[in-house]
Amino acid sequence: MGGHHKPTITVTDDESIRLNPAWQSVRLVAMAVGVLALLLAMGIGMTQETSSYFFHSYLTSFVYFLSISLGALFFVPIHHLTRAGWSVVVRRVAELLSQNLIPMAILFLVILFPVLFGSHTLFEWNDPAKWEVGSAEYDQLIAHKSGYLNSIFFTIRAIIYFGTWICIARYFFLNSLAQDGNGDKQITLKLQKWSSLAVVLFALTVTFASFDWLMSLDPHWFSTIFGVYFFAGSALSFFAFMTVVIFLLQQDGKMANIVTKEHYHDLGKYTFGFTLFWGYIAFSQFLLIWYANIPEETGWYLRRQENGWAIVAIMLIFGHFFIPFFGVMSRHIRRNKYILTGWAVFILVMHYVDLYYIVMPQVAHGTAAPNFGLIDVCCIVGIGGLYISSLIWFATDKPLVPVKDPRLSESLALQNH
Repeated sequence: MGGHHKPTITVTDDESIRLNPAWQSVRLVAMAVGVLALLLAMGIGMTQETSSYFFHSYLTSFVYFLSISLGALFFVPIHHLTRAGWSVVVRRVAELLSQNLIPMAILFLVILFPVLFGSHTLFEWNDPAKWEVGSAEYDQLIAHKSGYLNSIFFTIRAIIYFGTWICIARYFFLNSLAQDGNGDKQITLKLQKWSSLAVVLFALTVTFASFDWLMSLDPHWFSTIFGVYFFAGSALSFFAFMTVVIFLLQQDGKMANIVTKEHYHDLGKYTFGFTLFWGYIAFSQFLLIWYANIPEETGWYLRRQENGWAIVAIMLIFGHFFIPFFGVMSRHIRRNKYILTGWAVFILVMHYVDLYYIVMPQVAHGTAAPNFGLIDVCCIVGIGGLYISSLIWFATDKPLVPVKDPRLSESLALQNH
């Protein structure tokens, strides 16, 4: 801690901490492009031959953007729980990203409604023939899990997940905005008090959501650390995405003298740390399953060593771990916002490849080969456009920095030694 004194920000610093009107044009364009891209994806994909591919591709892009907001939802209560000072000036961006859980809940209806109406295109376990005794397609293992894997309970759990996430996100965000107006230090203490419960609820809901929406794509497979694997990717993608967002805001003249190379350095350290954590969890999951050599567990990985998926696995080993691990290791790189942002974009691309590797091999009951195409592009652009549009909408007329947080001066004076 140290460094020269920096002036305290006030709510009158509109030019440096509020979006320009031009961003509203970006919001409208992003929304229009997003809607058109999703309609195109549905138009191409909603045929009998391609519906399975469309729903799997949609799920991949949906979970990709959802994971970024979940990473933000983790960051905000952890910030309060640890009473962190360095992260005050970047916390509002995380709070805004967590608000996107609201539109993500709406976008989830594209997945939920088909399940409720009996479709088993995406989730094999939703086929009644799989768990009805005497059926030609009866599957004993799926039948055994039918008490948990059924459309009604699936829907109830989804409501609980999104309800919990949105409540946490709104509680912390609205209280943070209230403090912008009244400067009440008790709000900080109140948020610290409830942050531990928020973290526990986050851990439980994210773990089971990853089981429901990703692991159950193959109802015969299970991994006790899959929830941690998904969390690691979510946290990593969040830090990468927040780095890109802050960089773009600064290119527009926002937060230019507020977020410094010291804050980029810390963002880079978290990016580096979660790159290592993701690699550790991914290797641990693979090693334990390979060593045990149990057919119910190894089938998931065997499927991803056939039909060209081994190439994607190698891409992940190097692109998601080794290359960014060495790329972000240097202190010099972490303190250069241009280079760090470049690495953040690279990590975000590899995070999509990771989710693509998890979801897409299940197309056509596990016989599909990598076939990235127009449907995938439309789903990414569609959901991404709506995601960016809603993010700008939530940020409109809001300070991009918690202007009356009691630890703001500590964050402004941040120095890494």
